[in-house]
Amino acid sequence: MAYATMQARQELLDTVAEAADALGFALAALTEAYDRLDEHNADKLEEALFRPVQAAYGRAKRTHAEFAARHGLPGRTFEPPSAGVSPTGARGMVERAVEAAAEADRALATLQDSMLPVEAGDDGLRAGLTAVRDAVAGLPDRARELLRTLGR
Repeated sequence: MAYATMQARQELLDTVAEAADALGFALAALTEAYDRLDEHNADKLEEALFRPVQAAYGRAKRTHAEFAARHGLPGRTFEPPSAGVSPTGARGMVERAVEAAAEADRALATLQDSMLPVEAGDDGLRAGLTAVRDAVAGLPDRARELLRTLGR
């Protein structure tokens, strides 16, 4: 039984790590978009998109590290990836960031819908998952609003 619990906890950690990696990519893409915008639109992007994704990324990394430490599992370091280039400029980078954040949200939603966080997780993990998802909730709508006003 202990082996099954350890496997389940490792699966939890792996999913949180995948979500954190996706959020790290989203953050990199938003950074690229920010650098391509004028000051007014860059400030709007920072407020509406960058800060929530940054908060979600930080919470995902912290949730991963704390859960691993509480259960004697190996942690890992998270290096923000490069966002690459987008032929559609800032707009394309924002769209890529939103898709990456949605990917992270879907992974965590699937995890929360399973019984794994209840059976092998703990209160700290469940709270962390909720906090990450709360931070990116509404991101697509805020991105659409920002993209709608770009160039005006």
